[in-house]
Amino acid sequence: MPYVLDENRLVFPHPSLADEDGLLAIGGDLRTDRLMLAYENGIFPWYNEDSPILWYAPLERFVLRPSELKVSKSLKQVLKSNKFQVSFDRDFKAVIEGCANIPRKDQDGTWIISDMQEAYLQLHEEGYAHSIEVWQEDDLVGGLYGIKIGNVFCGESMFSMVSNASKVALYHLAKNFGLELIDCQIPSDHLRKMGAEMISQQEYLSILNEQEILPYDFEGTL
Repeated sequence: MPYVLDENRLVFPHPSLADEDGLLAIGGDLRTDRLMLAYENGIFPWYNEDSPILWYAPLERFVLRPSELKVSKSLKQVLKSNKFQVSFDRDFKAVIEGCANIPRKDQDGTWIISDMQEAYLQLHEEGYAHSIEVWQEDDLVGGLYGIKIGNVFCGESMFSMVSNASKVALYHLAKNFGLELIDCQIPSDHLRKMGAEMISQQEYLSILNEQEILPYDFEGTL
């Protein structure tokens, strides 16, 4: 049974207490210190407009180790073509809006509701949330955003308006920012083909515990 958070106390139950589906806690708020405490402990919010804030700590994590990234021949050709230009933290707001608004198969609406967007924009302004943007000339055609916990990037969402744009964003995130691990959260076939795999919650938390969290330390070689 999920733990009900007290808005006046900044505390979460241990992630190992989550239900089978990963649900750990209900309630609380989305202020920066609570969100950062959550991510430091392998917990993230995921809910919709019709529910209270729900906090998840999956018993297994779907992760990508940048050192084990697999790049297909077709993606290599896309990268060599220079058809896309890539930036980081250039337009976080546009990226999170793109992730919220892009239609997704078998999904009615979005979980990136206005409260979530405001909270993550605040995290970005405070130096904890970051984005990768993919452009064709002056048009934003793809990207991703997430939270950086030391050398672990907790990916929240990605979007693509044209073929391969989100894969290019993920490639540059993996190759250019000195990351140890990218938390992909939700398993998908295309991420598995790029090298993502499941690890235990215990292993994931062990990696998180080794990280030093600093704002504004998202510096790449793009």
